[in-house]
Amino acid sequence: MSAVANQQRRRAPLISLLLVLAILVGAGVAANQWLTSRLAPVAPGSDELVLVVIPPGASTREVADLLYAGGVIKDATFFRYYAQYKKVDAQLQGGEYELSRALTPDQILTKLSRGEVLVRRFTVPEGLTVAEIADLLAEKKLVAREAFLAAAAASTLNQAHLPAGVQLAQPLEGYLFPSTYDYKPGITADEILTLMYTRWEQAFTVPLRERAKQAGLTVHEAMTLASIIEEEAQVAEERPVISGVYMNRLAIGMKLDADPTVRYGLAKPKQEELRLADLAIESPYNTYLLAGLPPGPIAAPGLASIQAALSPQKHDFWYFVAKADGSGQHYFASTLEEQTANIEKAAANAAK
Repeated sequence: MSAVANQQRRRAPLISLLLVLAILVGAGVAANQWLTSRLAPVAPGSDELVLVVIPPGASTREVADLLYAGGVIKDATFFRYYAQYKKVDAQLQGGEYELSRALTPDQILTKLSRGEVLVRRFTVPEGLTVAEIADLLAEKKLVAREAFLAAAAASTLNQAHLPAGVQLAQPLEGYLFPSTYDYKPGITADEILTLMYTRWEQAFTVPLRERAKQAGLTVHEAMTLASIIEEEAQVAEERPVISGVYMNRLAIGMKLDADPTVRYGLAKPKQEELRLADLAIESPYNTYLLAGLPPGPIAAPGLASIQAALSPQKHDFWYFVAKADGSGQHYFASTLEEQTANIEKAAANAAK
């Protein structure tokens, strides 16, 4: 078909619409009423929302038919010609749209041409591991669990922060920032990883990086410490105190004796109690056997735990134990004798 013929064919619907309008205008009041009716909402004042899914690359005819089938426009043919008349027919975008039956054709065209698709959200709470995030995303049917785990294991997003020679099963552990995220249907595992890692980069600001440097910590070490604080602290005001205990211990090469790191190394569910035998099992994450920080984060810390890691409270506490009284608080101690007494108090609380 020649370019001229093709151009004439594209103009045909517009010419047809103009002819119809001209005839109707000539018909007077009845024509005006018909046009006003077609440009009005299906149900003015309605609160009803209709989900309309428009496939990518759908033609204007297909879009109009889907809108008509959804009950949000009165006339598919008129809508199709009207989109061409408004010169937006080539701009209509695919996606999921939540449209009110109280919208006019003009308002619907605006939404479709701007791509104002339905935005969905998912929330990742603080303290989840990469595996737990994978479970959450699979439960919400965003991505398959194994696909997410494989993509995370292969990711090099935070390569610059990983210590040389350290091999981590999940290099992004701790770097997928807990937050609420908007997404569009069809999002991939790699896109989610980039979304979450980018949010972490935004949260771990330049002032925080400077504070880590002043504390003698690399970014990776800061995130590792923050993840342990996230797992230990249940009460917000105790985060800096717990951070101070760990920094005191790190300063003299004293073992951290952190239960959460042992649990992570054994891949033991959080609801399961650690046994004394578990504390003797060799693992790079067993801070009862090895001094210093473990090889990497054990969960995704929130901003409060990151800030606590970089702003530890200065005190002379070296020990702490959960009160076991339902408060989520801890007893803190400066000596082993005080710690022993606190453990006895905690045992008495648990027995009540």
